[in-house]
Amino acid sequence: MGATQGKQDQQMTAAAHDALIHLMIVAASSDTTMSERELLRIQALIDRLPVFAGFDKGRLTAVANACADKLNGPDGLDRVVDDAIAALPEKLQDTAYALAVEVTAVDLHLEQEELRFLEMLRDRLTLDRLTTAAIEVAARARHRRMPE
Repeated sequence: MGATQGKQDQQMTAAAHDALIHLMIVAASSDTTMSERELLRIQALIDRLPVFAGFDKGRLTAVANACADKLNGPDGLDRVVDDAIAALPEKLQDTAYALAVEVTAVDLHLEQEELRFLEMLRDRLTLDRLTTAAIEVAARARHRRMPE
């Protein structure tokens, strides 16, 4: 593999990392507030998931700010989602949806805005309904607490 191919692979990986982070940020802030729990979940996912191997955590603030700038620009939400999906290899679409669900499910209560965002994301990804339902059920199971 030549130096040019290696640099292109690094750029594609960075773009995919940024895309996944943008979708998590939008999912967390879709109800107009990003809770401390959601922010901590995003950081924990970046720290422990293999898909983020090689991500420079020192870039996280810059990536988050770039997401905020896009959100505040023309066609904000649509642009962030469309750009993120375009930057992702197709095999990472289920991962993207799973991360968005994971972030919104952290408090076991989804606001209408979060549900609408997940529905919009689901509609734009090339995932079948069975896959997305399985991701949603698994997230609820992971976050469930013992009954009191």
